[in-house]
Amino acid sequence: METARPGMHTTPTIDYGLVLSGHINLELDLGTVALEQGDIVVQRATAHAWRNVSEAPCTMLFVLISSPNYAAK
Repeated sequence: METARPGMHTTPTIDYGLVLSGHINLELDLGTVALEQGDIVVQRATAHAWRNVSEAPCTMLFVLISSPNYAAK
């Protein structure tokens, strides 16, 4: 986790995320992406944070695949 930006982190993996229900915001270095049910995200070792800005729960499915080419720094 980054102390200057709470919740921001980077993983040494290729990540696939699927929003199964609800809404969630994906915070990235270049801005925020609002996601809803059915949306899919693919990330390759990017700094990011997940923010549920609603009072309703959000359910997501993640698949993380090891990727030595994107090792955490």
